[in-house]
Amino acid sequence: MTPEPSVKQIKICGLQDVEVLKSMILLPIDYIGFVFARSKRQIDRERAAELLDVVKQWHGVPPQSVGVFVNPTLEQLIHITEVAPLDVIQLHGRETPAFCQEVRTKLQVKVIKVISIQAQSEHQAAEPIQAADMIQTDDHHQADDIVAAKLAPYGEAVDAFLLDTHDPLYGGGSGKTFAWDGIAPYHRWTASHKIPLLVAGGLSPDNVSELVRGYPLEGIDVSSGVETDGIKDIDKIKRFVERART
Repeated sequence: MTPEPSVKQIKICGLQDVEVLKSMILLPIDYIGFVFARSKRQIDRERAAELLDVVKQWHGVPPQSVGVFVNPTLEQLIHITEVAPLDVIQLHGRETPAFCQEVRTKLQVKVIKVISIQAQSEHQAAEPIQAADMIQTDDHHQADDIVAAKLAPYGEAVDAFLLDTHDPLYGGGSGKTFAWDGIAPYHRWTASHKIPLLVAGGLSPDNVSELVRGYPLEGIDVSSGVETDGIKDIDKIKRFVERART
């Protein structure tokens, strides 16, 4: 039986432009992501503060602000949040469970831990845990055991997990999809522990309906899929949100 559409949270990531963000304030979006890691979408804390002022103007409940980082130090996070107070820290690197918990406690923020998955076209071995292969087995019990070994250490230290396609240069934001059939064992574990699971990687207005209709998850995350020539496209964002919600 095909699962019912289950997406509850939408995250639009990689915002850089104040005017584009202003054009989004009527949309039912749950998270706005700002990239502080090395990326073509990278911003500094001063620009993030400008964008956060726009988020406060949102129609209805404002979305939560998410800062995207790869292997930051606590000092770097403090330096940024002093000027741009974020609601959520999203960690894409080799951050330990202890570090995730320290970030939550000392900064009083939520933490999303990213589990990177190889793109469907990749065959080379990836780094453990943070750049994990999809589970290559038809044995559900074996798949569940493998996933539990990866996620369990983080279970008490994070507020959500995000599956994203591995990018060897930036960690995420590759614009490529991974094999969605591999979502199920991750969701079985997260659902049993009441931890939301979000999915990213190559999403766009053209494929988001297929994802939310066919696979179990609590949220979706898009960046390059709602851009035209590297710039956020408000028409694509509107179509993405509409199709995800319906």
